[in-house]
Amino acid sequence: MLNLCRKSYLAGYLAFCIAVVMWPSLSSAATAREKYYQAEACYKKLRNSPKRQKYRDQWLACIEKFQKVYRHDPSGPWAAAGLYKSGELYQRLYKRSLMAADKTEALDIFERIIKRYPKSRYRSKAKHAIGQLSRKKRPKSAAKKIVSDKGRSSKSGSARDKYIRADACYKRLRNSSKKQKYRDQWLVCIEKFQAVYQHDPVGPWAAAGLYRSGELYQELYKRSSKASDKKEALAAFNHIITHYPQSRYKPKAKKAMQRYSSKAPPKIAAKSVKEDKQDFEKPIDDIAKEIAKATKTPPPVKADIPTDQKENITVKGLRFWSNPSYTRVVIDADQETTYTHRLLKKDVSIQKPQRLYVDLNNSRLGQDLKKFIPINDNLLSDVRAGQRTPRSVRVVVDIKSFKTYKIFSLKNPFRIVIDVWGKVGSPRHTLAKKGSNDTKLSPGSLAKQLALGVRRIVIDPGHGGRDYGAPGYLKGVHEKHIALKIGKRLAKKIRQKLGFEVFMTRSNDRNLTLEERTAIANTKNADLFISIHTNAARDRRAIGIETFFLNLATDDDAILVAARENATSKKNISDLQAILSDLMQNAKINESSRLAVHVQRSMSEHLRKYYSRIKSKGVKQAPFYVLLGAQMPAILIETSFISNARECKRLINPKYQDRMCDAIVKGIQAYIKEMNPTALIRPQPKSSSKG
Repeated sequence: MLNLCRKSYLAGYLAFCIAVVMWPSLSSAATAREKYYQAEACYKKLRNSPKRQKYRDQWLACIEKFQKVYRHDPSGPWAAAGLYKSGELYQRLYKRSLMAADKTEALDIFERIIKRYPKSRYRSKAKHAIGQLSRKKRPKSAAKKIVSDKGRSSKSGSARDKYIRADACYKRLRNSSKKQKYRDQWLVCIEKFQAVYQHDPVGPWAAAGLYRSGELYQELYKRSSKASDKKEALAAFNHIITHYPQSRYKPKAKKAMQRYSSKAPPKIAAKSVKEDKQDFEKPIDDIAKEIAKATKTPPPVKADIPTDQKENITVKGLRFWSNPSYTRVVIDADQETTYTHRLLKKDVSIQKPQRLYVDLNNSRLGQDLKKFIPINDNLLSDVRAGQRTPRSVRVVVDIKSFKTYKIFSLKNPFRIVIDVWGKVGSPRHTLAKKGSNDTKLSPGSLAKQLALGVRRIVIDPGHGGRDYGAPGYLKGVHEKHIALKIGKRLAKKIRQKLGFEVFMTRSNDRNLTLEERTAIANTKNADLFISIHTNAARDRRAIGIETFFLNLATDDDAILVAARENATSKKNISDLQAILSDLMQNAKINESSRLAVHVQRSMSEHLRKYYSRIKSKGVKQAPFYVLLGAQMPAILIETSFISNARECKRLINPKYQDRMCDAIVKGIQAYIKEMNPTALIRPQPKSSSKG
């Protein structure tokens, strides 16, 4: 009987031990499952509500819930399911938003599933989804050959049809005081007008659709008083002024921007309201005739040049940086001028490749300009410049293949930047060189392989060469020297502690343009971009550390910092903000903000262990030139105020620089662990016993 009791006790105790050991995994799996069901419920509500589907934040809320499933237990059975669903929702969101950033997020997630979960049933689904996103679909309108009265192509006719539908939508809205009370009714009509522009951005109806969308955002702003509606309207009008200088909508857009430039919700004069109403009630055929007339006989281009400018501006140079999937071309000029650009189709009949041209108004070629520069990478053949007319220069880029491109200008000095991206292909990096017989992975290489997409980091020490940056409180101390010293220390620590590959935009005292720094990061296929700077202020009492990522400026201080680092004026920053939303479509804003949060928190917490009066100025956003076009999470760190006596002394101290770099490394580690908790865990070597 005693033995039986002992056996029962031992069996019970053993069962208890097994339960204790197994409980964490069972609990984890159950919790991940519950999180998945919660995320699925969120998506069902979204799917069953057309009204919810119109708002971006509703999609992002469900995406975040699915990503929480993955983050809860990245190696668990529900991780791949949660990750795949988040990618699927980004894919569906992209179909609505047409934002390249959403497409990029979806592709990144699907590629992550393929790499991390090779045995999961979601691997094949992810591959199929990448194929769908990468495939070029023929427009639905291509099946029907529609020709207008003037013999226009089907594309133009289809754009006209879209405009008619959008116009009908607005008339229904205008005639219904009940509909006007609901925001979604306005957004439906706005989307219809935007669809006209999106159908053919270089077509004759593009400016008309864009202008109407801006006009409706203005009307919506009068009712909502939301700053975002005002920004959308101004962005639309500014896009027309910049990209459609020959359109009849340019003067209207200028007038609209002047009318609504005040901070308060606009009060439209009765005359203006009457003019707008008449314009909306104008027959479509009359609008079509005006557009056809403008397209057939375009008026001479008049450059919006300052009155004190007597001579043509000079195009001084052409520069480029490239790798197989990205190329940046820069056109340098000695003064600011207006410009237009257009993408031309390939013409087999005259053996002309696809071309992208930029026309600079009121300009001439410089005497020392090299007019033809061969590129010969996977995307572009060459770039060439010529004097198109006595007062305009045309720069042509001959294209082999591309996925998308962006064109924008920077000031002080004036230059036009052309970014061209290739199609989604094979993984960007390889861990081993071809022909190597060594199959063993070093700890550093193993960390690279396991880290969630972080294998290569570019460190950018700010300023350099003739650009000294901010002067220090102490005589002879300048920002460029401090940034370089911190950058070198940081690169060394990242290599030692994380085992990542590190490149520096500059490793000595040389001059680099801001657009060149981002181009280096893109051509090196970097996974993170970290720009190092020191802060400065007229008030020498100002202290603190802060971290920035690319976005619209949140406050006046952020605008001042961006203006100083961009070497430009506050006015230029305001001009840039109006078109920034178009430039940031490929930028990884969400990841950049997460990286900034972790780095900023780590710096403030770590430095407070050793120093008094460490002030955290927090994470902020601003339009920094050096971050524009970065294709990876990118941040700019203002390490301390070089203009303050105490902080200037700290900045030149090697110990302070060392601790600052330790903090930044910890912030990078925290960022990676948040995205993938097991990324930096190195497996212990198996012990072997001799028999």
